[in-house]
Amino acid sequence: MEQKIHQGRNVKRFREMLGIKQEALAFDLGDEWNQKKISLLEQKDVIEEDLLKAISNALKIPVEAFQNFDEEAAINVIANTFNNHDHSNPQFAGVINNSPTFNPLDKMVELYERMIQQQKEMIEKLEKLINK
Repeated sequence: MEQKIHQGRNVKRFREMLGIKQEALAFDLGDEWNQKKISLLEQKDVIEEDLLKAISNALKIPVEAFQNFDEEAAINVIANTFNNHDHSNPQFAGVINNSPTFNPLDKMVELYERMIQQQKEMIEKLEKLINK
């Protein structure tokens, strides 16, 4: 069974992870965009390449993330990473560590730093608008 990648759902997923509202994304995409259009966009299986590039620039996430991210596949990759250890290395003989080696706190800090950066950029945009 072939798993289909839902680009609209991926846009929504990444937008929400970054704490960006639909209205804010609409603002970044231009005058012809609004919250309702973003909502409809996030329901589409496939999004036009040019539009994906614009969303990519707005969210600062590579286009490939929207095109290729498959939650089920990601979960499988993560599960396999933690369960398929290479036991051919004698240094690791007899040592099986099934706990993740990344620190969730580091990931949270990374995410917060990105969110702060995006808020700074949004404030700059708003200041430019006010000064026009």
